[in-house]
Amino acid sequence: MNLKDRCSDQGDGGVAPFAAACLRGEIEVQLELRHGRRARATLRYELVGEGNRVLLVGGGISAGRHVVATREYPEPGWWQAQAASFDLGSHRLLAIDWIGADGELDLPIDAADQADAIAALLDHLGIDRTGGFIGASYGGMVALQFASRHPARIGAILVISAAGAAHPFASACRSLQRRALSLGDEPAGVALARAMAMLTYRTPAEFAERFIDAPRIDNGRVRVGADDYLDFHGQRHAGRMSATAYRRLSESIDLHRIEPADVAVPATFVAVDSDALVPAAHIEGFARAVPGARLRAIRSRFGHDAFLKEEAEIAAIITEFLDSLENHA
Repeated sequence: MNLKDRCSDQGDGGVAPFAAACLRGEIEVQLELRHGRRARATLRYELVGEGNRVLLVGGGISAGRHVVATREYPEPGWWQAQAASFDLGSHRLLAIDWIGADGELDLPIDAADQADAIAALLDHLGIDRTGGFIGASYGGMVALQFASRHPARIGAILVISAAGAAHPFASACRSLQRRALSLGDEPAGVALARAMAMLTYRTPAEFAERFIDAPRIDNGRVRVGADDYLDFHGQRHAGRMSATAYRRLSESIDLHRIEPADVAVPATFVAVDSDALVPAAHIEGFARAVPGARLRAIRSRFGHDAFLKEEAEIAAIITEFLDSLENHA
């Protein structure tokens, strides 16, 4: 396997709350892009855990291969709150940095291309079949594409805050974000685009609770209560993602299309009542048309980010899903 790094087993004094071996590496893949031409890309991955069953895991466009902490890579993963739910004594988590996240592929990318890249990675690792795919947000779109394009390689999918296509309101919001990337100053454009996106990830109810201070005048300009929060998230993201990567992955969300009948494996969908980005009704309508699909609902003040913030409810859903995989082995 051409591995670049091996994460050490987790000891008693480590960060992660479980014992887990980790393989981190990268491969070159050739992809027939759904909306373009044949392209070569670097696929970076991380495989963590001790179990026999492999689980694919994917999050939003800013999530990557580092899902949970290990001793050699002790920084918290993007879904660290669910580390115990994944039961890494029984499972291994496989996650990737999304194709295009490094900014090197400046072409239209589709969630279907991500699914094909994962299939190529499974070939490289010698993994014929995975137990399931747990996908949230963009990762849920990729899970749906994987279930359609590679059904023999997966037992079931858990799709959180995603549906068969982007909602038109969300696509309009992302279109404006992408225009911000063209303002001339790349870091400032990425920061503004991300700050705009934060408004769709959360809810008016949360902002009303958190940012109650009255507007203030600062150097002759008015700043509102949420400005510091939005500036922080925008600037942090500008330090992690290029404008090219942001644009292509944002476009990828809007290009995603799949028919309910094409979901060829057992599927569970999770909808959040306050999600403005992927409204619950949008998910429910799609899930009802998927043969045999199950639907779970969450009430939350955190909107689209509920999969990161509602830790106990998401943990219960993940546990239920993992238990159900015994029926799809």
